[in-house]
Amino acid sequence: MMIDVQNLKKIYKLGDIEVPALRGVDLAVNKNEYLAIMGPSGSGKSTLMNIIGCLDVPTEGTYVLNGSDVSQLADDELAEIRNKQIGFVFQTFNLLPRANALHNVELPLIYSGISRTTRKNLAKTALEKVGLGDRMHHKPNELSGGQRQRVAIARALVNDPAIILADEPTGNLDSNTGEEIMEVFEQLYKSGNTIILITHEEYIANHSKRVIRLLDGMIQSDQSSDY
Repeated sequence: MMIDVQNLKKIYKLGDIEVPALRGVDLAVNKNEYLAIMGPSGSGKSTLMNIIGCLDVPTEGTYVLNGSDVSQLADDELAEIRNKQIGFVFQTFNLLPRANALHNVELPLIYSGISRTTRKNLAKTALEKVGLGDRMHHKPNELSGGQRQRVAIARALVNDPAIILADEPTGNLDSNTGEEIMEVFEQLYKSGNTIILITHEEYIANHSKRVIRLLDGMIQSDQSSDY
């Protein structure tokens, strides 16, 4: 089991008021699963994503990632887990505007202390995987929205992470380009990657093999498809 979440609770304090965002979530995810987490605004899906992505820690409960309990780690330990085990894809791409695609994809490897030659080779391979082998020297403003998101996906892939965590990955794209990006995720899933999508769009969630719906900080349903 890659992810084992037990009785996860998260309470935010606003002055004297306590606001429960997660109210006891249990979740198990195996290697090479492709799931979508859905829910309306305020359902807890962003909070759950932040905890799975080691951007935040729970108030109560445990989160075991690849056999290690990461639920109560210090910030620097969480940062190391994020860099080595989690590849993030965001709605807004989050690319450096003055850096070309190759350098943007290399960035996570710089923090890992990998040599320059190895970094470049790994970044090239990641860009080729998402169909951008001929665009690696272009800067973000020389790429379409779909190409920018492919660069972001390549950056998420480059460290060979345990999980690719994609937060509304097609939110800034038109529907046709969004479908192209979902095809990239489908190919990554078929090649053995574990993918977790956060989305409020049914047609995006339908690309996944398992859909988890949150409501009021709890899992309302957890359904797997047979295709």
